[in-house]
Amino acid sequence: MKTGRAGRLIVGNWKMNGTRAALAEIRAMAARDDLWVAPPFTLIHAALEAGGGRVRIGGQDSHVRDFGAHTGCVSAAMLADLGASFVIVGHSERRSDQRESDAEVRAKAHAGQAAELDVILCVGETLEQRDAGRAEAVVADQLMGSLPDDPAGLIIAYEPVWAIGTGRTPTVADVGAMHAHIRARLVAQFGDAGAALPILYGGSVNPGNAAALLAVPEVGGALVGGASLTAAGLIAIAEAVPD
Repeated sequence: MKTGRAGRLIVGNWKMNGTRAALAEIRAMAARDDLWVAPPFTLIHAALEAGGGRVRIGGQDSHVRDFGAHTGCVSAAMLADLGASFVIVGHSERRSDQRESDAEVRAKAHAGQAAELDVILCVGETLEQRDAGRAEAVVADQLMGSLPDDPAGLIIAYEPVWAIGTGRTPTVADVGAMHAHIRARLVAQFGDAGAALPILYGGSVNPGNAAALLAVPEVGGALVGGASLTAAGLIAIAEAVPD
């Protein structure tokens, strides 16, 4: 698992954005050798070529099965066959839009590991859940219900649902408290291995707030949405990582 400066991971999630014209951004990102990007499935092969081996390319989701009668779906084995090296599972947009359960996310994590991909597993609460004082309980329940049996190649991403794409971010104290809560759960589950797993923050990360967020204890990097669509944006976030 290759990390960036000070051990931080900077991962771009392009979501349903990008045509072949966007490959110019991948080429520009290759000025560094520590960025991770999950483009749409249609661009994975071309992005691998555009990145020249310097940008790690992954998938935004995968199916729980390796193959079968699942029209429109992509398996972890297919991602690995293309040359992808990681997969995102359990993103809040998948959990809400596709009604994915913790059990399904867990199965996808197992499938990703079986395909020898690093797995970025997302958890996070809604604004209503936070306002009700249930944020930590909700995140803990999601985490424990979604974790695979083996921590190998596992990365956790905390994404407060109410901050994604809204421009709003939790306070530094809120982020620190939640990441510490997640760390405690990981250690309880996996022992020393749980103490070493990266925990990314994902929720409207941009060049303006990245330095403060990445300096928070237990924040091991960032899962970046809109700001990752340009090389300038993602590189600026990577450069904000404290030494």
